[in-house]
Amino acid sequence: MTALDLLDLDPSLSAEERQIRDVVRQLVDDRVRPHVAAWYEEGRVPARELAREFGKLGLLGMHLTGYGCAGASAVAYGLACQELEAGDSGLRSLVSVQGSLAMYAIWRYGSEEQKQRWLPAMATGEAIGCFGLTEPDHGSDPASMTTRARRDGDDWILAGAKMWITNAPIADVAVIWARTDEGVRGFAVPMDTPGVTAREIGRKMSLRASVTGEIALDDVRLPADAQLPDAIGLKAPLSCLTEARYGIVWGSLGAARDCLETALAYATSRTQFGRPLAGFQLTQAKLADMAVELVKGQLLALHLGRLADAGRLRPEQVSVGKLNNVREALAIARQCRTILGANGVSGEYPVMRHANNLESVLTYEGTSEIHQLVVGQRLTGLSAFA
Repeated sequence: MTALDLLDLDPSLSAEERQIRDVVRQLVDDRVRPHVAAWYEEGRVPARELAREFGKLGLLGMHLTGYGCAGASAVAYGLACQELEAGDSGLRSLVSVQGSLAMYAIWRYGSEEQKQRWLPAMATGEAIGCFGLTEPDHGSDPASMTTRARRDGDDWILAGAKMWITNAPIADVAVIWARTDEGVRGFAVPMDTPGVTAREIGRKMSLRASVTGEIALDDVRLPADAQLPDAIGLKAPLSCLTEARYGIVWGSLGAARDCLETALAYATSRTQFGRPLAGFQLTQAKLADMAVELVKGQLLALHLGRLADAGRLRPEQVSVGKLNNVREALAIARQCRTILGANGVSGEYPVMRHANNLESVLTYEGTSEIHQLVVGQRLTGLSAFA
């Protein structure tokens, strides 16, 4: 048991779950930690190379079955997300968008031909996917999307724009959501289709070790079989978001844990006024409060994972997890920064990088306010969205 496992949760995991966690942790230690500070500072990341390495371990679409996917449990997938985000939120975003958004959309709503075309290559990391829902003027309100798809004979013509799309500049396929005369529909759009352009978004202060872009769709002509046949209505993309939000419930705790481990090591080795920082009551109070919130978040994530594996996880329960765990992870990162003092803003330590990343995690896949309203609707039976 580590010092941060206050409630001895490790025995609650199966041997397979612990093994998957440990393998991903070792990958992060070997492949990510030596380089991630430089990737973040330089605003670049070898995403395709990393995707192939993740694919070799079965991390891409790992909770899906068939088509080269690992078919792992929801808890195992969550543990993998926690270890990836302990390295950097951008790495977990790469895996989440690939597996829980793009691959899941095709796996759940695509035709057999679409699944065979894309999923095996995406599972190995040879093909990269992205998920085009957010628009420049429509983030939390996807029902107001302006991207349109109209029929032209047997084809579809897509026009519009998508914004803040992880993986877009390097993607081979985009799952694009558009409004049609029959309602919202999803399309598997090869990124080399004429009329599709992707522009990388630069000057980010968060998720700098992640590739983010804008997609422009200029009267893109697609064959009829590009439509995901079972993606009917807004519930389809929202179900994909629920999948991705579940990974965030776990992943955000990885960033928090890495900050807390850093602060604990710093406080026990840094001497001020003749004794270690960890020997002062105020420092111990900070560490204790953060450790309690971390383990509470881990209990919540584990409970949601067991519900998912039992087929009983509901969207509003995922909202509870995302709302609580990201909010507390960000608070932990900020508090850890105070323990490190001025060193907390240095790139030599991961704390400020995690804090900056968690500002994005707080917003994407549903802001805290959106999740508060989801929980509020569950409590009251009344929608406050409009």
